[in-house]
Amino acid sequence: MEFTGRIIAVLPERGGISKNGNEWKVQEYVIEDHGQYPRKMCFDVFGADKIAQFNIQMNEELTVSFDVDAREYQGRWYNSIRAWKVDRVAAQQPAAAPAVAPAPAPEFQAGNSADDLPF
Repeated sequence: MEFTGRIIAVLPERGGISKNGNEWKVQEYVIEDHGQYPRKMCFDVFGADKIAQFNIQMNEELTVSFDVDAREYQGRWYNSIRAWKVDRVAAQQPAAAPAVAPAPAPEFQAGNSADDLPF
């Protein structure tokens, strides 16, 4: 799945040590689309290498590819939206509208009254 928009929040990086003794890091971001009623999505990037690779900054225009997963903890379910690819959206400059000449107005001529419409 993909979501395109502007980064509106960069949350603090979190980390710790797993049960296996491996160090982990995760950072969350909030992105907002540009619709009439803007939608927001909070997603995370897992792993110090991915955080550094994506290098997401405030106000950047991005397309985020992500997976959605759910997990259960103590009888409650939690969703996880994890980014696996981030693309920068190129700054699009408005294209110049092509010059269109207005169509000439049709010429009406008085003619045979038999051709006139009844209304």
